[in-house]
Amino acid sequence: MIELKTKEELSILRDCGRIVSGILNEVKKSVKAGICTKDLEEVAGRSFDLYKVVPAFKGYRGFPGKICVSVNEELVHGIPSKKKIIKAGDIVKVDIGIKYKGFFGDIAETIPVGNISQQLKDLLKGTYGSFGQVLKFADKRYFLGDISAGIQEYVESRGYSIIRDFVGHGIGRMLHEKPEVPNFGRHGTGPKLQPGMVIAVEPMVSLGSWEVQILEDNWTVVMSDKKYCAHYEHMIAITEDGPEQLTSFEPVF
Repeated sequence: MIELKTKEELSILRDCGRIVSGILNEVKKSVKAGICTKDLEEVAGRSFDLYKVVPAFKGYRGFPGKICVSVNEELVHGIPSKKKIIKAGDIVKVDIGIKYKGFFGDIAETIPVGNISQQLKDLLKGTYGSFGQVLKFADKRYFLGDISAGIQEYVESRGYSIIRDFVGHGIGRMLHEKPEVPNFGRHGTGPKLQPGMVIAVEPMVSLGSWEVQILEDNWTVVMSDKKYCAHYEHMIAITEDGPEQLTSFEPVF
């Protein structure tokens, strides 16, 4: 069942969105060539303490890290490591979740390291740009499938592939709630959007095939063809007046 949030619950989720955005922006400042992905987790850890929130990913289904850091052809669920050194020209996906006052916040951004190729700049723009379609259709007049189809149409019209094995989700008192929010679909399908719904929309897009595999650490998801990929995530509330984006960052391309 899809949990519709009350005004009071939505107020807490706004705080969750604000806090997780602040933590991401602190981590983002530290993304540079020569550091390891474990360093980024340590920055996040200090921010978790500062905001007095719980890292939502630590221990979730056994995940060992406080945040996910995935580089280049790694898509999601990268475990922070002292062995993983970030280099100039990389694209780094940082995914952060928090628990605050019994509710969850979730956000992700793909961050370029120094100067990246035009091909990668276009990939990042072509992925993040799909949020324009999300905000267009995140309205009580539409269906969930309209959001999914809008993302797919935007991304595929630019020659990229939508990853099929991982999707967005509802969010609230649980990190992952119903409904699932695929980045592909058909207009006019799925549940009707209703005020009180809060969803985490996360387009995941590749330069090559959409097929993925999981590394031997049982967590890190990589593109099977080793092509680079991008991932962004925002929390969106459906209100009587249209969409309200609860998370924020200034994307860098």
